[in-house]
Amino acid sequence: MSTVTTTKPAAARGGAAPAPSDDGRIGLRGNLRHIGALVRRNALQIKQDPESMFDAVFMPIIFTLLFVFVFGGAMSGKGNQEQYVNYLVPGLMAMMGMNIAMGVGTGVNDDFKKGVMDRFRSMPIARSSVLIAKIVVELGRMMVAIAILLAVGFMLGLSVHSVVDLLLAIGLSAVFGASLMWIFILLGLTMKTAQAVQGMAMLVLMPLQFGSSIFAKPTTMPGWLQSFTDYNPLSNLADAARGLMNGTPLGHSVWITLAWSVAITAVLMPLAVRKFRQKT
Repeated sequence: MSTVTTTKPAAARGGAAPAPSDDGRIGLRGNLRHIGALVRRNALQIKQDPESMFDAVFMPIIFTLLFVFVFGGAMSGKGNQEQYVNYLVPGLMAMMGMNIAMGVGTGVNDDFKKGVMDRFRSMPIARSSVLIAKIVVELGRMMVAIAILLAVGFMLGLSVHSVVDLLLAIGLSAVFGASLMWIFILLGLTMKTAQAVQGMAMLVLMPLQFGSSIFAKPTTMPGWLQSFTDYNPLSNLADAARGLMNGTPLGHSVWITLAWSVAITAVLMPLAVRKFRQKT
């Protein structure tokens, strides 16, 4: 007489069924391990598609040469381009973070179209680790862009107050750039196509970049635009980086930039993670 052995579900045996993955149920070590694995995956993608680095490599070269030689004479007088280089390059560091951040949104949107994100959401990993890994890799691309920007700047006569202050300016730009990436991640999760993400991003980028102190002193602008520039977070970052690199008074620009970074991250990171979990 044969016997049939049945296996009861874990809940019927008195055990707890495996809980679905959630940020609160995965320890710090597990989160870091997941982020590291996903960073490696995203880095390998760049290795397989080197063209994805073209914007980080060529954008700082083109912008620096274009603005120095086209607008440098008008801004600082003919033959005084070096003076404008010391004004422009710290401002461009702020702009690099915003332009690189735009690529995060299109990348997240594209991954959902390919079904990659659905695979990640079915795995027992923290949902936030997928998005944080994206930000880590984009910060790496941002560092490449800033390194090239500084190399071109030094060739054109850039001088810095001290190496420590230069590193602080780079770090401040990275912190603010990372906070901006949450904006574009949320856009990538909300918009239907990568083209829509790019279009919306440009509507955000253009007023913030050109209505700031990145390219010209606000005192040369009309009064209504000066008011906008004063409250533009990119102006605060550009002024902070400029003060650190040139050894000029910082005022409150560093603390305002850090406050913007914390506020943007605190508000948009939970929204982006929630949208990532719920997106269909």
